[in-house]
Amino acid sequence: MKIKGLWMGILAIVFGILVLVLPKFLSLIVGIGLIVVGILAILRR
Repeated sequence: MKIKGLWMGILAIVFGILVLVLPKFLSLIVGIGLIVVGILAILRR
């Protein structure tokens, strides 16, 4: 479990750096991710 928490922390730091460096790229990824999650949620009903 410690390794999992460590990797989650590293991913969070990298993600935070990406937010600061590439805000437009990040919003694009988040938008696509939300669309995919929405489609999956609708299809599972």
